Amino acid sequence: MNDLELNLIQRVNVGDSLTRSAWRYPGKVAIIDGDRRVTYADLNKTVNRVTHGLIARGLIKGDAVALIASNSVEFLEVYYACAKAGFICVPINLGWRTEEIHYVLEHSKARCLIVEGSIAPKFAQGFIDLSNLKILLTLGDIDPRLPMEYSRFEELASFPNFSEPEVFIEDRAPLSYLYTSGTTSAPKGVVSSHLAVYIESLGTALDNGSSHTDIVSALMPMFHTAQLNGLCSPTVALGGTLVVLKGFDAKTLLQMIESERMTTVFCLPFMVRELLDAFDESPKDISSLRLIMYAMAPMPDALLRRAIDTLKCDFTLAFGQTEMNPVTTIFRPEHQLSHAGAVGTPQVNVQIAVVDNTGEIAKANESGEICYRSPQSMTEYLRDRSATEEVFSGGWFHSGDVGHFDEDGVLWFEDRFKDVIKTGGENVSSIEVEKAIYASNPDVAEVCVVGLSHPRWAEAITAFVVPKTNSPIDPEVLLKEVRTRLDGFKCPKRIVIVDSLPHTSTGKIQKHLVRQDNVGLYQT
Repeated sequence: MNDLELNLIQRVNVGDSLTRSAWRYPGKVAIIDGDRRVTYADLNKTVNRVTHGLIARGLIKGDAVALIASNSVEFLEVYYACAKAGFICVPINLGWRTEEIHYVLEHSKARCLIVEGSIAPKFAQGFIDLSNLKILLTLGDIDPRLPMEYSRFEELASFPNFSEPEVFIEDRAPLSYLYTSGTTSAPKGVVSSHLAVYIESLGTALDNGSSHTDIVSALMPMFHTAQLNGLCSPTVALGGTLVVLKGFDAKTLLQMIESERMTTVFCLPFMVRELLDAFDESPKDISSLRLIMYAMAPMPDALLRRAIDTLKCDFTLAFGQTEMNPVTTIFRPEHQLSHAGAVGTPQVNVQIAVVDNTGEIAKANESGEICYRSPQSMTEYLRDRSATEEVFSGGWFHSGDVGHFDEDGVLWFEDRFKDVIKTGGENVSSIEVEKAIYASNPDVAEVCVVGLSHPRWAEAITAFVVPKTNSPIDPEVLLKEVRTRLDGFKCPKRIVIVDSLPHTSTGKIQKHLVRQDNVGLYQT
């Protein structure tokens, strides 16, 4: 027996999770994508073809393969092909500017780029004149004026060899480079290993009570770890079914839940609100739905209660970050109402400590930095040793989040360190203020609280509020109500009514843009 044979027997590889599901459930539908229904056997064969096709084009283990594509069967085919070959998948955020794409392709030293043909011209300036990039493949048709030579991805998908690739791949070998959004500096490349993603996938599936019978939505962007590793890879590992959607539309999602008998939906809080409104307008048979998993932020209490009463399924909040691949805590169904606003208890594979400013582990109800120990943590920041050493200092991964545990062992997220507002000598959590505003008026659709430069207070707590459609809000009346819920120093100095707020591609409010756009508010 040689080393490769032993590796094939014992290794932990995300690509092998697809292989095993295909052996267990060959005729079962793995992915529903529009009119396409792809079985596990067919998906696995195509992934193997793509793997051999990429190898035939000269790629070797350790090469980076960038991917610019919307949600599709092909996105997952590329991801799992990279895993089986030992290539490193680099998903590209479709919300990035061309200069950000150029930076990531250069920084990751991607040798191959696979791009969706219909959107390739939009991003073309981001991937020309790159010395490392040798292979360009397109998904579907493309504008012939693209100033680069390219081949069709479909040629890979029809490659004659569909045998299982046999490549020696270590458990901690990199699976992906996931780049975090760069708000004040260039994006950081999070190096995620096979072992980390495999462990996280099984742990999240276990904590959510998932099984091979689940039919799961894939409507959030697959280029983000939350959808890719929080939902897609667990579903494939179990042998469940993924329903691929290009984005969120409440009426379409309701129809799909009914027609496909979906059991699990992953979305954001504002999507739950729109789903409820669509259901009230046109009810569907959603009795198959057992779980809605939401992310980014806790749901306002009134919205959560309405959702539980109307949709009659369990709710969980998934909390974590890209560097942890990503889920670290699950806010479980039994805590949704009893501990409203918390982010839950540790995922099965994650140890969590709250560390105070002296480096000691904080007691219950004492605030500090949320830190992790887990085999699912990232390996490093790509080509950034100092940043890696900083977040791994003291034998913990330092999240940059502020929070505390309560007496019940439930974790409460208070804020990002960078979003804590320093006003009049006090530190105030922007999220605490946002929660109070939501609780003060049910007509608040969205709120963003930031600190803005102020000649007296250093930073003035300022709230930007988006009302629900046809629901005008008087900022002075709202502020008066907020003052009944918060200490005086925590109350906003001003509430500004706005039509909309800037968002990332996953729906997270971009607070840095709100601060930038209103930097002189108190100087006039």
